[in-house]
Amino acid sequence: MSMHHATLDSLPLPSPSQIADLRLAASNMTGPTRRAFEAEMTLKYCGGKPLMAEAVFGWGRQTVALGLAERRTGLMCRGAQSAFSGRKRWEERHPQVAEALRQLADAHAQQDPTFRTSLTYTRLTAQAAFKALEAQGDSEDQWPSPSTMAAILHRMGFRLRKVVKAKPQKKLKETDAIFDNRKKKMTKLGQQARSNA
Repeated sequence: MSMHHATLDSLPLPSPSQIADLRLAASNMTGPTRRAFEAEMTLKYCGGKPLMAEAVFGWGRQTVALGLAERRTGLMCRGAQSAFSGRKRWEERHPQVAEALRQLADAHAQQDPTFRTSLTYTRLTAQAAFKALEAQGDSEDQWPSPSTMAAILHRMGFRLRKVVKAKPQKKLKETDAIFDNRKKKMTKLGQQARSNA
């Protein structure tokens, strides 16, 4: 027991305010970054002893031991949580239907009219896409919802855009001249028809 106290006395222990600062810094980190930080502080202030780091800083000794092992081997441990959790994207679960959707969007795609960006806009609506997928024989249970389809097309590099309605041309002087000329001809033809009758 006296040897343990000698080890504690020989190491430069941080002050209580420094301990609070180190604990705060560690609490703002996650995963491998946190483990690496805790391992460094354990080496510096606790002689590389996870049990001592637990007593001084209040960190879990298993986490500190894992951080020390990662530092020693250079290999980073990856938890099962990040490796196997989370729902896969629709494109990963239905790759054939996703490829059909991509080809369908490509067929309806057009370049940004300003050519300032590499974005591709598609005039494809969700309803039209559903009908096209149905015509290809894809089952309905594999289809995404309309909002998900918009997100999928967005991830594929397409931007959904409302169909632009036909806009009337602006009135030009030439247009007025054409209609005035046409009106004069129609008036002359009408007068000739009345005089012949």
